[in-house]
Formats: sequence, structure tokens, C-alpha cells
Amino acid sequence: MTRLLVRGFTISLDGYGAGPEQSRENPLGVGGEELHNWLVSSRTFQQILGKEGGDSGIDNDFAARSMSGIGAWILGRNMFGPIRGEWPDESWRGWWGNNPPYHAPVFVLTHHQRPPLEMEGGTVFHFVTEGIEAALEQARAAAGAQDIRLLGGAATIRQYLQARFVDEMHLAVSPRLLGSGEHLLTGLDLPALGYKIAECIPSDKAVHYTLIKS
Repeated sequence: MTRLLVRGFTISLDGYGAGPEQSRENPLGVGGEELHNWLVSSRTFQQILGKEGGDSGIDNDFAARSMSGIGAWILGRNMFGPIRGEWPDESWRGWWGNNPPYHAPVFVLTHHQRPPLEMEGGTVFHFVTEGIEAALEQARAAAGAQDIRLLGGAATIRQYLQARFVDEMHLAVSPRLLGSGEHLLTGLDLPALGYKIAECIPSDKAVHYTLIKS
């Protein structure tokens, strides 16, 4: 059965998934990029960039797992770009350039309609205006027998957790303090929603937690 997975989502020690003041110059907000040292130094991430090298070990194992068996993706609009409100035009095509690393259908939650955007490598962005359930339904149809990865951001993950749609969540907790930004778990009672910790594995650069829905 197709599962909805959060994989490789990094938060600071004080719970923020992104820093404040996201912009084109700071896609993850001020200080947000520092959270992802465990990921960007991994062999898997370097391969995504078309480079050689990178670290093996625990962090790379989680990075590789995050990309395996994914047949569709769901993104909040902020994960697609920094533009707010109505689309002024169709010139913005995402953070990753012409060949994003998704290589599958990607369903972007937005309040503003936009035609599908086909990219190189099999990535097609579909812009969903009907809400989280509609995006999930479309992603399930597209994923086939594979899983769906819910990439974020934090507000989008909170909505899916509150609805108990997330089947499994891998969080990487970075030893950084942001102080402000977008908090992941504000207002959520995860035990009451049926989530429990199934795995806790520390590495040199993060502590990896896997939560499952009972």
C-alpha cells in the first residue's frame, strides 16, 4: 500500500524547520542552511548534484533512504519558490533549475492556479488549489505502488500530521539554535494523534528520529 512519508526533514534543536525571512537569497530562511550539514555532506546529496565524493555512514544511509522508492512528491508552495500571492507570470520554475531531483510527479499546494510545469528528468509540477486531501489523492494516483514523500515545509507537514495522513516521519535534529522561524510541531499532540518514536540514531552531525503511526 502506498504510504505518505516525511523523510529527511531537518529541524533545529529548538524545533524550527526553517529560519526567518525566507527569500530568493535565503531559501531556507536566515540560518536555515546550517541545519542541513548532515545532508549536504553525504555521498547521496553529492550524487544528486552530479558530483563525486561525500561522506558515507549513518547520515548517508538516511539520505539514501529518503530518495528510495518514491513515486510522487507533495510540496507546500514555499518549497517551490519565494513568490507569494498571485503568480505574476510563469517565469519561476523552482529552486533546482531545469532538472530538479524529484524525477516524478510533484504536487504543489497553492491557493493560485497555474498550469502543470514539465521539467527535465521526468519531474512535472502540478499546482493543487483544492487542499491537502486533493493533493494526497492525486499523488496516490500518480505514485502507483510506490510511496509519496511529503517534503515540507513545516506548516504543510503540520497539516498532514494533524489529519493523521502521515504514515512515517524521519526527523533529523541538528545541533543548532535558530531562535525563530517556522516551528514544526507547534500545536500538535503527537501521542494523542497516534504517533510514537520507533527509532533514535545519533550521528556526528544530527540525531535521527523515526516516528510511526500506530
